[in-house]
Amino acid sequence: MSPGKQASPRRDAGPVAGSIRLQRMRRRVRLSRLAVCVALATGPLALALSVTSGAHADTDTDAAPRTPAPLRTNAAATDGASGCAQLFVGAWLRSSAGDADSAQARLARRLGPAVDLPDRVVDAQPGLQAVLAVRSAQVSAAQSLVTVAAQDADGRVRYYAVPVAADEGGARCVVTAAPAAVAGPGRATAGPSSYAVTVPTGSEVASSVGEFLTAYLTGAGRIDRYLAPDVSLSAVEPAAYQAVSVTGLEARETTPIAGTAAADGTTVHVLAQVEARDAAARWPLAYALTLRARSGRWEVAAFEAGSATQSGGGRS
Repeated sequence: MSPGKQASPRRDAGPVAGSIRLQRMRRRVRLSRLAVCVALATGPLALALSVTSGAHADTDTDAAPRTPAPLRTNAAATDGASGCAQLFVGAWLRSSAGDADSAQARLARRLGPAVDLPDRVVDAQPGLQAVLAVRSAQVSAAQSLVTVAAQDADGRVRYYAVPVAADEGGARCVVTAAPAAVAGPGRATAGPSSYAVTVPTGSEVASSVGEFLTAYLTGAGRIDRYLAPDVSLSAVEPAAYQAVSVTGLEARETTPIAGTAAADGTTVHVLAQVEARDAAARWPLAYALTLRARSGRWEVAAFEAGSATQSGGGRS
């Protein structure tokens, strides 16, 4: 072979070596990502090991230093973790190590394979009435801590903090450790109400509110006669109560309820305290409404309690 032909591979050796290093780096990144996905189903220890191995795999003398990405809250994963924790706590509290083949025990083990079942006293009944996730905090990219409230049949409420790992879409999750019994949330201090003006009992605003809520809750009369033209709302069916009375009514504004006729298009926001009666009891309820004046009467322009807000575009 001629000297000229022997020299060509030596000149290309540098680019070829660089390409090989780049391919190795890409392969290591793919492997580290796969390890993280597997770790989600095997618990926090494996997750920690995968993160550590991924960090070493990405290290290369030719690699440029990288800035860690900020942690972002994944709403889908957080919602998935809450549902997973709620379902797990319900099954876990109803299960027993002495009956490991029950449906509740199998469900608890499937959601939390590393978590031991309760060792329940023989013939002891769980007495669980309701379970609800009340708080979720994302503590890492794949880990959330969910607080779950569990109410017994006797009314006692217990709270558990449950660590859950969920994937990015929230479709897959696993409880990574046993629940921790914790104190319940404290009581918050409510700010002053924006409804500070008392509406007189005999005012047009009070009459309109009372008639509308009576039709809405008892089915007495047509509800559409009390609605603004651009509002669509159905009454409660079947009728929930036999009688309704407004026990208190406050507004945000002062001018429209001063006793003078309001101009068309004038709006007033009110909060109605209601006493609804059926065959079993008297029930205290509250409704936030927006009324709009039209042709000398007040019509319901927005219904903001008990359903999504339904309002029009301001047509008078």
